[in-house]
Amino acid sequence: MAKIGAKKTTGWKATISVAMANYIEAGSIIAAASSLTMWQAYLHLDNIAVGLLSALSANAFGAAIGALFGGYLCDKYGRKFIYTYDLLAYMIGVLLIAVSVNFPMLLIGTIITGIAVGAGVPASWTYIAEEAPAEKRAAHVGTAQLAWSTGPAITFLLAVLLAPLGLLGSRIIFIHLLIIAFITWYIRQGLSESAIWKEGKAQEAKEGNKENKGVLKALISLKPNREALFLLIGIYLFWNLTAGAMGYFMPYIYQNVGGLTGTQANLLQVLLWSLTVATTYFVFMKLGDKFSRRSLFGIGAVMGIAAWLILTFTGMNWFSLFAFVILWGSAAGFGAQAFYGLWASELFPTKYRAGAQGIMYFLVRLGIAVWSFILPTVMDKLGFKTAGIVMLVFLAIHCVIGILLAPNTNGKTLKQIEEERFGKPKAIKGKAV
Repeated sequence: MAKIGAKKTTGWKATISVAMANYIEAGSIIAAASSLTMWQAYLHLDNIAVGLLSALSANAFGAAIGALFGGYLCDKYGRKFIYTYDLLAYMIGVLLIAVSVNFPMLLIGTIITGIAVGAGVPASWTYIAEEAPAEKRAAHVGTAQLAWSTGPAITFLLAVLLAPLGLLGSRIIFIHLLIIAFITWYIRQGLSESAIWKEGKAQEAKEGNKENKGVLKALISLKPNREALFLLIGIYLFWNLTAGAMGYFMPYIYQNVGGLTGTQANLLQVLLWSLTVATTYFVFMKLGDKFSRRSLFGIGAVMGIAAWLILTFTGMNWFSLFAFVILWGSAAGFGAQAFYGLWASELFPTKYRAGAQGIMYFLVRLGIAVWSFILPTVMDKLGFKTAGIVMLVFLAIHCVIGILLAPNTNGKTLKQIEEERFGKPKAIKGKAV
């Protein structure tokens, strides 16, 4: 291991290795989701325990805590700093889940995994955007979205193939994530530090910049930051209150509301995520640098609303299920998460780009944690239609905010965007705009 990292990881290989944080994040969520019913039966879990697992997972509060600290450390010590340690913690977490024999083991492993995932996500979006060519930034950032979509597609497929093994199959899926995490961690050791981050730190040292305004204070005091926060939290929080709940609970809903078998539920999700992989590549990555991002976002948002209208008001028959899967799966490839990953890296200065993402990710995942905790009870007491209507309200809010406030950043370097929004470097030190 003494030679580890001696060979540099650059170009698309670097982008892919960083983007794998999203494969691991989504894979963790889906591995838990596809086995939730089995864990519930094996450990005799009630609705409170199920809600707690979801709320503290990589899908919600666990990731929120990780992102809050990870974003701060990423700006202070560098993007590469996170890649040295986050997956080591992740491997401990998924291993603990894989060998769990009681609820405390499962819960602790879930929390550790969630924190590790959260720490890596802001770093991955930030690093990819900073290293990508300006004219191909959507294509490179889209790699993270592609990995995020591929993770569930493969994980659900594994769930189908390993279904005859029952809970053992689920344990094997977590072991597969452990292996992927180790390979990714090994490759990442050859990454170079972000050039724009190093340049910014060198400039601060040269100027003797003693001002160290906290990230939260900067986000609140500067008008361009407040505008970016409203856009990004608006689209990502409200979209994720639906998508995040889906990521963890959709197989559970298919089985407990729709009466599907576990295999049928997982096969539907394989189709859904395969469509997301396809539209991420052919729409977001191919068109995101060439066409109106506002238009692409709007089309995806409307498709997502249409999907939930069908699922909520036509019942869970095979027609409605396939219509839902096709519409939502296709829309998700160029929806709020893809554009959030892009815009969140473009709209903040380098000095606190990752920290800003960490704070936003914390707030978004905190919201998902609360909703995920109460969702099983809402469906049990008020019915799925009520939950579906709430989901539709969330989606409508994110759609309006995104269409009205989408920025025009196509083809611009991060420095150009920063100067347009905040003025020349010295202007950033001044009073709030």
